[in-house]
Amino acid sequence: MNILEINTEKTWRGGERQTLYTVEGLAEKGINVFLLCMKNSLLSQKSIQSRSKLIEINFQFAVFFHLLFNARKYDVIHVQNSKALVWVVLAKWFHATPVVYTRRVDFVPKGFLTLWKYRQLDKVVAISEAIKNILLKQGIQDIVIIPSMVKYKNFNKGFAEKVLHQLGCSNKKIIATTAAFVEHKDPQTLVNAIAELKKLRNDFVFLHFGEGQLMHQIKSEVEKLNLQNEYIFMGFRDDAEDFFSVMNVFVMSSQEEGLGSSVLDAFQYNVPVASTDAGGLKETVEGCGLVSAVKDYKALAINISRLLDDADLVKSLTHNAKQRVLEKYAVQKNTDSYLKLFSQLTSS
Repeated sequence: MNILEINTEKTWRGGERQTLYTVEGLAEKGINVFLLCMKNSLLSQKSIQSRSKLIEINFQFAVFFHLLFNARKYDVIHVQNSKALVWVVLAKWFHATPVVYTRRVDFVPKGFLTLWKYRQLDKVVAISEAIKNILLKQGIQDIVIIPSMVKYKNFNKGFAEKVLHQLGCSNKKIIATTAAFVEHKDPQTLVNAIAELKKLRNDFVFLHFGEGQLMHQIKSEVEKLNLQNEYIFMGFRDDAEDFFSVMNVFVMSSQEEGLGSSVLDAFQYNVPVASTDAGGLKETVEGCGLVSAVKDYKALAINISRLLDDADLVKSLTHNAKQRVLEKYAVQKNTDSYLKLFSQLTSS
């Protein structure tokens, strides 16, 4: 079976990491997998060791031209980002290869063109029940759920501890997030929660890994609330996973979230999670972490503080979380789900 995976994002976020996991999982199953991505992107660089066949492009519309001449070489075309989807759908007029699209966001699809694109697909994959329900309300049918995947990495705890020492916070409790500074991640609520937590205790620092268009605005808010000693901007780091080895609590403050794949890392590394109930976060975290309402920064702060203090609660939640990873989010399990779907499409 020849599978073409497509992701044309230049950045490295959850969707790109999930694309890489899919490519690696398929390759490990002996599938002949191709990856179409942007030239010199982080996804391109990281996929070199994945045993996939790399196809690099310079422009988004190059997806259309590649498929125009090559689509018939593949048994299934699997699209993993929205920017590429329009070009894939347009190219579908010229071939009969099945097209699958994995939707990772819980934004409500709007406009005739968006809904028309979905109806041209052979199958839509939602990564959570929340996303599936949104699509069903828009009249999009025949949706299969295949959740995000998580893959274990041997982290470098010594390196993380060295960085903490350099930051002068070796003796502090470490709270952290890995989230872009964009509107749907709601970093303002996160800042407010840390300001509220500061009223309750002074034994912590908060590390924010990520970049984005709202970063300058959030830095101003941190200064305004006098949180410079508590709120540390770590920027984008390729080694961010190493810091799960020193975290006491992982936090997500999203107001919209498809699933929250970075939460799965926390689950896997036994780090307790405090999050909002946005989109797929609720079904992901409930029973495995503490959940508060979207924008309720006071409740989020209280939940963080509980996880810092209640060792028995943490033990119970992290045990449940580890079990959920094994049962629902393992790479092998979800790769098998994709293979089953692809086989059904090719046989029909």
